[in-house]
Amino acid sequence: MQRNKSTVGVVGLGIMGSAIASNLQKAGFSVMGSDPRASQRKLMASKISVVTGINAEVLAHSRLLITSLPSAKSLFAVAEELIAAVSAGKQKSKGPAAIVAETSTLSLEDKVYARDIFAKGNIEMLDCPLSGTGAQAQNRDLTVFASGSATGIRAFMPVFKGFSKTQFNVGEFGSGIKTKWVANLLVAIHNISTAEALLFARELGLDMSTIVDVLADGAGSSRMLQIRGPSMVRHNWQPAAMKVGIWKKDMTIIQTVLQSLDIPAPLFQASLPIYAAAMSQGLEADDTAAVFEVLERLAGKVATEKSGKTDGKRSPAGTAKASKTRKSST
Repeated sequence: MQRNKSTVGVVGLGIMGSAIASNLQKAGFSVMGSDPRASQRKLMASKISVVTGINAEVLAHSRLLITSLPSAKSLFAVAEELIAAVSAGKQKSKGPAAIVAETSTLSLEDKVYARDIFAKGNIEMLDCPLSGTGAQAQNRDLTVFASGSATGIRAFMPVFKGFSKTQFNVGEFGSGIKTKWVANLLVAIHNISTAEALLFARELGLDMSTIVDVLADGAGSSRMLQIRGPSMVRHNWQPAAMKVGIWKKDMTIIQTVLQSLDIPAPLFQASLPIYAAAMSQGLEADDTAAVFEVLERLAGKVATEKSGKTDGKRSPAGTAKASKTRKSST
């Protein structure tokens, strides 16, 4: 298959990878995606040009590859597969045999280790984590924090624009993942502050069908209020745009870096037990909006909105208790 600037390979067709691949295809690129899971390949077969279960095959399709993988271990394995394919093919070029934009949230040490593996096969790796949820990825509402060689980032910029809203060259290799850590620290805090605010609003008897819209343009707004607020209002944590279990990995990385730098982070530290509680309460496969349920349980005000059943301490929407309060105060 002839390779040209309009072809892209996507390795890993999970929540983020599948959205990236689909949007690139819609943007006019010919996309080959690879994933070991037959279910994901079947899902994507009608959405992109080519689907394969062999990661190395993407090299025959494009020189520009995106990796969207769940762990450092899987990234290392993919790197070994790709450099073996380059070596077997004895590809010769003036520049790198391929350029890989690595989008996962990992430790800096793991990013550097992967970069060094790729370099053995004359493959250049860029560190390009993404800011945004799976739902945002579907709507091309992502931000790319690209870091690495200026030449590699320039080559990838048309591709970034094909699946994201904004793109930044944040500097030398590793600056991308550092920027993502900072962004995720804010997300961790804003997600819980959204849950706090909406639980407060519900218990005050405010109309939960409109409260997110009312607050969205105010001084206290955040992207988490806008994105996860509606899920909290609906009391629905599926489908998961970011699973609690995966988010725990990101939180652990940030915590480790903060400790190594001896930086006080009281708000971030205060958020950790809430996410830990979500894990212990069996919400690991749910969206991180499920922290709302954790706060409900802490307050003893859990409501099963869909069935209309409650724990006996409050009405399903909190309106009866709030109405009584309003009457007594007027």
